[in-house]
Amino acid sequence: MNVRKLLFEIHKILGLVTGAVVFVVAITGCFWAFKEEIEGLSDDYQKVVPQQQAMITPSQAKEIAQGVFPQNSIHGTIYKKAGDALEVVFYDKTPEFYQSVFLNPYSGEIIRVENRLEGFFAFILKGHLRLWLPREIGEQVVAASVLLFLLIIVSGVWLWIPKKSNGLKQRLKFDWKATTRWKRKNFDLHTVVGIYVWIFAFTLAFTGSLISYNWLKYVVYKSTGGEKEAKFIIPENVGKPTDSTTVAYDRLIDQLQRESPEAKAYEIHYPASKDESVYVEVSNSEGLFYDTDFRFFDQHTLKELETTGIYGKYEQAKFPDKILRMNYDIHIGAIGGLPGKIIAFLSSLVIASLPVTGALLWFGRKFKRKGSKTYPTIVEA
Repeated sequence: MNVRKLLFEIHKILGLVTGAVVFVVAITGCFWAFKEEIEGLSDDYQKVVPQQQAMITPSQAKEIAQGVFPQNSIHGTIYKKAGDALEVVFYDKTPEFYQSVFLNPYSGEIIRVENRLEGFFAFILKGHLRLWLPREIGEQVVAASVLLFLLIIVSGVWLWIPKKSNGLKQRLKFDWKATTRWKRKNFDLHTVVGIYVWIFAFTLAFTGSLISYNWLKYVVYKSTGGEKEAKFIIPENVGKPTDSTTVAYDRLIDQLQRESPEAKAYEIHYPASKDESVYVEVSNSEGLFYDTDFRFFDQHTLKELETTGIYGKYEQAKFPDKILRMNYDIHIGAIGGLPGKIIAFLSSLVIASLPVTGALLWFGRKFKRKGSKTYPTIVEA
């Protein structure tokens, strides 16, 4: 068996094994690309009338929201502009719990409680990440299938290259006539469409694999010259507890608003222990995550601390750090704004068609009728 035939067998077998998974992940990815825009059409409840008075403090917001879910953990509180509600986010991994409590930032009144694990996009995300299976099973199946999809893409590009140069033109366009049969059309849909979308498919699959596998993230980071730890690290406090009855981090939001007045949001995360520092995410762009500033403060003295991980202030990030920080924004197309999301949407839609046309190619050759015309495979052409 020569190399081309071997690649064809690998391409075919892996395609049949992972096809259903790739189809689901790609289709759900289409919807997720425009999540922010679609949800923005019905978020009027997150708006309030601005008032000439101070907003409630993070500790007050925590106390009010904790009364709604006293047994669950608060992930953080998000402060935005004067006309935006506060969002207190609850999250527990086991058992899975993810809800938001929206508060009037001036009175502390509870505006709305929203279950983030229910609704259309929660359904889409569960399918995208784990095929609606239990987390410990579904996430492994999706991660392995997407990693194998990278091999399918590479082998497909290799197989697409025709043996003879005069066959190149045929591989780049549809040349259908009234007499062209469905098998030929299906073959062209798989090969012609596939070659035009392969670079986007590889990008989406590779960035998805980086999200799934820490070892791959480590390899990419170190191979590009990364010097820090390729993960999120919260430094410990350096100061000693005081006898003050006030909570030091209540002063942080005012401080951050003065230092970064153009920021879109400030998310304060409450320390999980007496040794852990307070960290705040300062969002500098609407709909983007890579340029967020992650800042850490001693919970007793508010002295700013440095982290040994890659998630710190964006202006201090080096090239290898930025690669990993941009990964999610690249994955959903947000890195390119609305045009980028459109490309991600269309690419995902086309990617979803490839397992279908590939399966039809296999089915058409394996179960062809006697006397029917046989079309060349990618290997033969």
